[in-house]
This record gives sequence, structure tokens and C-alpha cells, in this order.
Amino acid sequence: MKICLLSYRGNPYCGGQGIYLMYLARELVKLGHEVHTVVGPPYPFEMEGVTSHYISNHNYFNVKKNYIKPHKPFATLQPLNLYEFIASKLGIFPEIETFSFRAFLKMKEILKTHRFDVIHDNQCLGYGFLMIKLFGIPFVSTIHHPLSIDRSTWFEYPSDFNLKIKRVLYYPLIMQAFVANRLDRIITVSHDSAVEIHRAFGVPGKKISVVYNGMDSSIFYPKKNMKKKKNSIIFVGNVEDRKKGVIYLFKAMTMLKNKATLTIVDGGAPNRNFIPRLIDKFGLNDRIIFTGKITVERLIELYSQHEVAVFPSLYEGFGFPAAEAMACELPVVTTTGGALPEVVGNHMDTAYVVEPRDPEGLAGGIDYMLDNPAFARRMGQKARKRILSLFTWENAALELEKIYREVIIAHR
Repeated sequence: MKICLLSYRGNPYCGGQGIYLMYLARELVKLGHEVHTVVGPPYPFEMEGVTSHYISNHNYFNVKKNYIKPHKPFATLQPLNLYEFIASKLGIFPEIETFSFRAFLKMKEILKTHRFDVIHDNQCLGYGFLMIKLFGIPFVSTIHHPLSIDRSTWFEYPSDFNLKIKRVLYYPLIMQAFVANRLDRIITVSHDSAVEIHRAFGVPGKKISVVYNGMDSSIFYPKKNMKKKKNSIIFVGNVEDRKKGVIYLFKAMTMLKNKATLTIVDGGAPNRNFIPRLIDKFGLNDRIIFTGKITVERLIELYSQHEVAVFPSLYEGFGFPAAEAMACELPVVTTTGGALPEVVGNHMDTAYVVEPRDPEGLAGGIDYMLDNPAFARRMGQKARKRILSLFTWENAALELEKIYREVIIAHR
């Protein structure tokens, strides 16, 4: 097949969508398919056997000044750029919508020399895709989880009226629901996400297919002969993302019997506003270390050096960091938030699992792992076996191949 993958952010360091794109493209090429990507910045690394087509984006939402580029002084006046600029200043997040229209323009150009059997979007669902559908090519989209989950968790925390209005404007839920119901198939990464997509967007269950994410166990594996740091725990994720539940981890640290130190790997997020205040509030400044942006190799070393990984999420559509830690044989303390039970398995077997928003439960789990290293070691070993048996990118690509063929046949 000739397959076109769309992703409004293509680099694996920008989050789960970049990881998803990179590994699926690689595995689909291995299966013998011709794979093209249409991607926005930050762009993906070069992928062997994959033809990439790049879409620009001025990223006005994250720019506070110097909007005018000296080498392109009139670029902001171009229709899509102007809309993106105005929408950004109103607190709307226009990146995915404008990507969809730019993708339409790019596809018009690409289709002069290529003809695709299927187009696969990755969590964008912009209005421009309805124009792409007019080309008569089967079109599917992966929704890792509906953005209504992100919005609802924001309202759990104190905020003024202006911030609440910004959060309502920020998430393009109406657009995504409208587009999702007009595509040929919706793919998601867990059964819990499938339920949430139906609830949030009204997509019929028969149009939703579940394909689990994979984990590259050849990269994420336990490094031998690496000394564990005493009473050390690690969290990997965006600390400013409210649904990650970091506030409950901080509360748990104040309840620990063991005075543990916490390493936070959050990619060096430049706009930490909420978290520093929490750290001061709970008196944890001397017990928390931020790594900033690190390499995958360094992340694996950190997993191997720490005694426990903690993921206190209120919701996860899948939970890549939990799977990474498990692949490195690190015992995981986590919650039942969203799809996490599908990933981590049974309580006291392959993970220590508590309810979301339960700092006492998190503290109890962390202390139990620190006090019982032999049990923790066995749990880590079982956890890796679970990941190896259930979550591989090869399996994900094979499942997607079947879905592509189904929608192609139904489209004829």
C-alpha cells in the first residue's frame, strides 16, 4: 500500500504523537509499504525509507514578542498566518486547525505525482481534512484520548474567571467532534479511550478500533551493574499538565515514612508557573531535582538508577512513561486513571495501583516498594515480561494494516 501519515507535530521529543509517528512509519516500511509523512514542526528525525513533506508553522501561540520575521516581513499577512496570529492572541489554540488546511494545500501538490491508498491522521482532526476527503481517498484518524479530558482536569484547580474562559477557548472540541464523525474510521490506543471518545464526540462504537501502542524494548531495557540511589523515585511527564496529577505526588512526599528524593524528567518545559509554587507550598525544594531535556540514553540510565517510578495520573489514554519504566524493570506505583490498568496490569503483580487523587495511597505504595526491595525487583521483572508480550510496534503495525485494508475495501 501507499500510506500517508499526517502529524501536526512530528518530533518524538514533542510528546506521544511524535513517538507514534516515528515507530509506526518504521514498522509499516518493514512490512513493505510505501510511507509518506506530512508533518509540522518540530519536525521528525530522518526516517529510513520514509518520504517526508514539511509544513511550516509560525507558532504564534507560544511567541510573546518579535512576531515579525526580518527575512519574511509580510508573512503574518498571509491568510492562514493572520488567522493563526489573531486566534492565538484571543487565547485560542489554532495550530491543529491551520495544520489541517496547510495539509490540504500540501496534499493537492503531492497528489500530482503520488496516489495514496489511505491517509492516516494523528490526533489533529481539523476542518481542512474534510477538504482532503474530497480527493476520494480513505481517511482514518488516531485519537489517543479526547481533549475534553485535558480541559476537565484544568477546572479541578483554583483559577480565576479569565483563565477559565481561556481554557474553554483553548480546546477545539466542537471541531474535533464534527470531523471525527465524518472520517472512515477512528483508531485509539486503549479500550478506555474508546469509551471516552464515544462519550465526548459521539462516534459510534462500530467506527472505533483499538490498537495498543508499542514499546521499543530494544531501547528500553534494564542496564545491568548500575547502582540504585537509596530512597529515589522518578516521575516522567509534563508537570504543568494537570491530568498528570503531580500535586498528589507532592502531597504524598510529605506523608512518606522514607525521606525520598524525586527526580522529575519533563523535557525542560520553559513555562513552569504552577509547579514552583506547589514545591514551595509543600516545602520540597531540597527533595526535588529537575533534569531538563535529556537524551533517551540518559533517561534509560535514570530508570536504572532509581528504585521506584511514580505516575499519579488522573487520566492517561495509554501511558508511555509507565510502559518505558516497566520495560526497564523498574517497579511502578500508579493509578487506575484512564487506560493505565490496561498497560500496567494487576495490583501487587506487575504494578502497585491506587485510585487517582489518593496521596495517602501513593505514599503507601512508594514506602512499600522502598521497604521491600526483593519484592520490588520481582515486580519489575514481571512488568518487563508483560510489556514484551503485549505491547510491540510490530503488532501495532500489523493491526493497522488490517484496518487500512478494511476501510479501503469499504470505500470502493
